Amino acid sequence: MVADQLAAQFGSTWEKSTKWDALFAKCGGVFLTKPMSYMNRSGYALLAIAQFYKIDPPEILVMLDDMALPLGRLRLRLGGGSGGHNGLESVIMQFGTEEIPRLRIGIGEAPGAGSVDYVLSRFFEEEKPIVRSTIDRAAEAVKCAIDNDLISAMNIFNKTEEP
Repeated sequence: MVADQLAAQFGSTWEKSTKWDALFAKCGGVFLTKPMSYMNRSGYALLAIAQFYKIDPPEILVMLDDMALPLGRLRLRLGGGSGGHNGLESVIMQFGTEEIPRLRIGIGEAPGAGSVDYVLSRFFEEEKPIVRSTIDRAAEAVKCAIDNDLISAMNIFNKTEEP
């Protein structure tokens, strides 16, 4: 949802790339990518794109949902482990490094249901205002990282509490 909002704000549209098995949007010097594969294989598409465009891991910002963070909480990091997130694990494995910047977007803990069902389910009606606000703040965090740097974005958005 954040990538969709960024593409819209940058005035870009998504193109399907069968070469990379991903949706791809060019926004000036920024590339947005949404792998079309299973989440636990998303690193393959990202690595192929990074190699083609000669993008080093520190120049990438992976956006991912995070059940370990409360709904609405944002956490930017320069690197680190996958935290059990299969998509991020795939990226780390393909690139061979944990030093890949990421924006974790809190979706809250799975309420008793399996985590796969929870992650794939829609948000409850009462959560939608928080989700909308979170998407806006996450897009602003990404733009801050692009316009300034990741450290600046971390200093601003990691301190901001969820709504």
